Amino acid sequence: MASSAATPPPDAPVSGGQRAEYDPVFLHSRREAIVIFVVWLAGLVWAVPYCYVNGYVGNVEPESVATVWGIPAWLFWGIAVPWLAADLFTVWFCFWYMQDDDLGAAPEEESDHDDVGAAAREEAR
Repeated sequence: MASSAATPPPDAPVSGGQRAEYDPVFLHSRREAIVIFVVWLAGLVWAVPYCYVNGYVGNVEPESVATVWGIPAWLFWGIAVPWLAADLFTVWFCFWYMQDDDLGAAPEEESDHDDVGAAAREEAR
């Protein structure tokens, strides 16, 4: 069992009184995950109570159910509209908010490039 003293928390000062810095890829990923979770939670907080309150009203005559474009109003406003809003959010998030970070070269790419260079040097001899 490893002790917690072996690995200090990320915000703990390191030698010289400086704080450890997070990798930018981690910071971007964490920010994006928080945004996605908050939007998901907002959709959940809207859809579940709205559909519960407006969809389960007891004994209702089918003719008296309010509709929007032929869909029961509670289903339209509680499911369809949040779904469309989530689709629009996803498009905005993916194309304009999310950042593409440089992850460096993959180990297999580096070895492939080394092999190509070695083969070219062999041919030059």
